Amino acid sequence: MSRLRLLVLPMLLATPAAAHHGWGSYDANGGVTLSGTVERVQAQGPHATLWLRSAGKTWEVVLAPPTRMSNRGLPPSELRPGQQVEVMGYPHRQETSEMRAEWIRPAAGATPVQLR
Repeated sequence: MSRLRLLVLPMLLATPAAAHHGWGSYDANGGVTLSGTVERVQAQGPHATLWLRSAGKTWEVVLAPPTRMSNRGLPPSELRPGQQVEVMGYPHRQETSEMRAEWIRPAAGATPVQLR
């Protein structure tokens, strides 16, 4: 039984890493800038995510890890539903309403916060 545990344990520990997606699924040559209203924010998992309503469409915007965002001066807790933001990022190659953010401007006139 202990041998079985030794074989299974590495697989269990590797599961979170396998669930993480790579950045290759985003079109780094097709940068897009969107302005809109934050509908929802989630600050769990490997990356924070916000849902942005822009030009009649809701985008799922993959942000940086919450710790990195906080270190750069924008904790995810400062992003709230109803807030107006501007985001520049790269669209997903297959998911037409998803993008990976390069930077986010949390308010009109504010300095954009680099996320990479």
